[in-house]
Amino acid sequence: MKTKKVSQSERCGVQYRRSTTWRIALGQMNGAVGMCFYILMTYASYIASSGYGIATAVVGIILTGTRLFDGVTDPIIAVIIDKTNTRFGKIRPLMALGWVIEALAVFLLYIWAAGAVDGAAGVFLFIVLYMLYVVGYTLNNVTGQIIPSVMTNDPKQRPTVSVWSTAYNYVTPMILSIVVSTVILPMYGNEYNLSMLATTCVVCVAVSLVLLLLCFVGVANVDRPEYYAGITAGSSKEKVKLRDMWNLLKSNKPLQYYIVSAASDKLAQQTTSQSIVTTMLFGILMGNMGMSTILSAVSMFPSIVFAVIGARYAGKHGNKETIVTWTWLCLCIAAGTVAFFGCVDMSKVLTFLPFTILFIVLNFGLSGAKMGVTVGNSAFMADIIDYELDRSGKYLPAAVTATYSFLDKLISSLGSTIATACVALIGYTTTMPQPTDEATWQIKWMTLGLMYFLPIVGWVCTLCAMKHCKLDKAAMLEVQKRIADKKAAAEPEQG
Repeated sequence: MKTKKVSQSERCGVQYRRSTTWRIALGQMNGAVGMCFYILMTYASYIASSGYGIATAVVGIILTGTRLFDGVTDPIIAVIIDKTNTRFGKIRPLMALGWVIEALAVFLLYIWAAGAVDGAAGVFLFIVLYMLYVVGYTLNNVTGQIIPSVMTNDPKQRPTVSVWSTAYNYVTPMILSIVVSTVILPMYGNEYNLSMLATTCVVCVAVSLVLLLLCFVGVANVDRPEYYAGITAGSSKEKVKLRDMWNLLKSNKPLQYYIVSAASDKLAQQTTSQSIVTTMLFGILMGNMGMSTILSAVSMFPSIVFAVIGARYAGKHGNKETIVTWTWLCLCIAAGTVAFFGCVDMSKVLTFLPFTILFIVLNFGLSGAKMGVTVGNSAFMADIIDYELDRSGKYLPAAVTATYSFLDKLISSLGSTIATACVALIGYTTTMPQPTDEATWQIKWMTLGLMYFLPIVGWVCTLCAMKHCKLDKAAMLEVQKRIADKKAAAEPEQG
């Protein structure tokens, strides 16, 4: 690996592992690979209906169940990942296997098996193929989460890794969505039929393959067995078990605090992103449903800018402080937004220019502040992996990320349930909110509660968790020094 040596006086005795910018840029394309399949699977309800004869309501139940299955597979896949250590490395073989499983599953789902059966057989086949896709996606995604911790442990460079993944996560689905809606869909008479879905499948899989190969180029110099070894002699041959993840959850304090912090934010995010919540805010209260889509697209640009700013802040102040600082900013902007909406007639927000400008500024500011938290969270996970290496002597990147991912998916899966239960409290027991519904004070304050008060609760949880977490910039310096010293002491034994 091409490493930039840093003087001991500059880094207080620690020589950090760094990667070149172009390798980080390519290495983070694993997220773009996932986005290709994500866009394709947004059409799952269409293929379920037209290809397997499944009712829309049943599709919703199936997709909810597969999300829970997705969470259960995380720990199992993590054990496989941490046990794997070939002469070709860990990342490339496992990501290649995951991609092959994903590609096979979606080709069967969208092309080879679509239209072959319906009824009970169609439901069964759809579930089996979707579960196969989940296995491949989990293998690819959990393996990809190892990349940041392997590529660099420099506190100034580590946060920049998430900037690239953030950019890809915004740009990739946007480009593919444009291609699907403006090129592929018109080719088939603007109808989501089997031929249109099959073409979309081929395009998404082909693009994902190119991005996967670029990712392999980026990680080629660090995807070597020695980068996955623990501290003690023979640690790379130790067997990883599911019990290790329980031990992680029980004894790794920073991981516990991170779960409280990130999972509470994710639950709020999943709830606010429900279509019924955006329908009440933009459709009923503001009277312009199209503004929701416009703001989502336009906010991509300030979010990327804030990601860069957040990365620079994290490099200077540490990831924990970054999470705390940007969370406070989220709290302040959200509180200001609630105060603004509470004092005005919300139907005038998008028709009275000063109100419109203020709302857009608040919306962009909140999106940017959330991005700062995301950057801190992403880099903090890599810190937790290093902390575990220092604490136990074992390098368990997949186990750490999967332990969080498992609990995160279980918690965040409640988002749709919370949203539907809350709207039921204000009368929507047999119907769902429609943009033409009359705006009432019950709808207004329930919407503000779901869109802003619930995230505020999550941010308060974050601040409480981070207050007790001791893994700040100074602590991470000591962690890296101890890891370096222990590895140096272990080298004669391993030799």
